[in-house]
Formats: sequence, structure tokens, C-alpha cells
Amino acid sequence: MEPTVVIETKKLTKYYGKQVGVMDLDLAVHEGEVFGYLGPNGAGKSTTIKLLLNFINPTSGSTAVFGKDPQKQSTGILGDIGYIPGEIHMYDTLSGRDHLKFQASLQGGVDWKYVKKLAFRLQVDLNKPIKSLSHGNKQKIAIIAAFMHEPKLLILDEPTTGLDPLIQREFYDLVSEVNQAGSTFFISSHVLPEVERMCHRVGILKEGRLIVTEEIDTLKKRAVRSLEIQFAREVKTADLQGIKGVRELQVEGNIAHCRVEGSLDQLIKKISKYEVLNLITQEADLEQVFLDYYKRDKNVA
Repeated sequence: MEPTVVIETKKLTKYYGKQVGVMDLDLAVHEGEVFGYLGPNGAGKSTTIKLLLNFINPTSGSTAVFGKDPQKQSTGILGDIGYIPGEIHMYDTLSGRDHLKFQASLQGGVDWKYVKKLAFRLQVDLNKPIKSLSHGNKQKIAIIAAFMHEPKLLILDEPTTGLDPLIQREFYDLVSEVNQAGSTFFISSHVLPEVERMCHRVGILKEGRLIVTEEIDTLKKRAVRSLEIQFAREVKTADLQGIKGVRELQVEGNIAHCRVEGSLDQLIKKISKYEVLNLITQEADLEQVFLDYYKRDKNVA
């Protein structure tokens, strides 16, 4: 049985004048996923989110959230979404508590015990006026506002901005717990280690175009990794040339350094003809995968 599609875009395009926001975006996020949306500032991440939430209109293409068109049925969609914007705006004259109560009234009410539990976990005082809060504490209020009505879908734009490492860890645990309870996450971020920690699958956006969508583990298996090979005797560069996937080969005496894209199978077969004393491989993390994709000239579908 095919998983339920929660977010779907087809050829979604947005221009700001002559400048591309996103171009021909084909994307599907399934129920129960934690999906990471990666790209540097200006790549089109926030534009995508604004289109999903019907904050802006597309130039062309279509969007569906829970199978509904946000442009035509936004009132039937937004109640099931929790949202953290990239830039937090609140009424400075209100306390954190009053701000959350106002937000809760828009959702038809929430379980206030859950709100207090979230505030305790995130270590934020809801009695303080918002104007007195640090950026990090305002971010905590925004997190509570997004989670407190227990939505089916959470769309989070740079959600850990301003949080200290301990609270970041608490946030990761919260995402995991809420996801295990059935909620779907769409997380836009440029903080690659946190995406690697939280997400099942990622999309990499470059200049408004989605260049790859894949499970993190699969991406890393395809990624370029660094190797050091120590042979029992001196080898020549020519002995190791022409191996599929091998690049940046350097040989000095009995030590070879190289980078390998994808499977190591061809390299292992080649070096098995020699006596190998040691082989050290440095597995690629998501940051290296991201950088490798950005260095490529051609789009990857």
C-alpha cells in the first residue's frame, strides 16, 4: 500500500519579477516522514513554505496539502498545521502566556497542561513579557505555538535558531516523540548536522531547483568518501588509475590517497592484487554530501 502523500507539488514555480524563487518543483512528502529541506539562504526554501501555506501565489504549477489546494481550501488545511516562521513576529506587549492563549483561541483551544509541559521542557518563563525575552526564548515560544495543538503536519523554517545546545537536544527529542505519535514534519534548515540527526529523507535545493530527493542513508552511500591505502610495497600512480568512481588520486611511496564516489567494489578488486597493510575510509556525512552536490555543474534528478 502506497503511503499517504501529505505535501505534493507539481511543476511549482514562483518568480519575483525576473528573479526565480522556485522553478518546476516536483516534491512529495509522505505521512509520518521527517523531511529535511536543504539549501543556502536564497535557494528557495522559504518561498516553498510560503507557497504551501498560501502566503503567496505561485506563478504556475500546483500545490496540495492533505490532498487539498491551499489557494482554494486554506481554512480546511491550516488548522492541522503547526508552523514556525523563519522570522518570528509577536506582540511585544503580551506575555508569553497571553500570546499562546491568543494563538490557542485561533485553534479552537488547546490542552494547557501540554503547553506547560512544553514550556518546562524548553525552559522558558511564560509569565515574562515578550519584549523582555531574548531571541532564543522567543524562538521557544514559537516552538510551543507550533506544537501545542498537536497538528498532523509541522512546517518548520530554521526551527533551532537562537537555541543553546541543551535546548536543541530537547527539541530533537520532541520532534522524534511527536513524529512517533504520527505527525509529519517538513523542516527547512541550513544546519546540516541537525537535519542528519532528525530527518529520514532530504531534498537539496539549488537556485530554486530541487536537484535531489533521497533518503539520507542512501545519499551517504552514493557520496564521495576519502580513503587512505597503505601497501606493503611502493606502488605507482599508473597502477591505480582508471578505476570507476576514483578521483583525486595521489600516490607517495606505498601510501595512496583518493576520493571514491559510490561503491568501493571496483577499487577493492583492483587493490586486492597487492598486499594491503591498512585501509582507512572516512565516511561522508550529510554536510559533505551537500557540498558535493553543490559542486556539480549538472542538475541531478
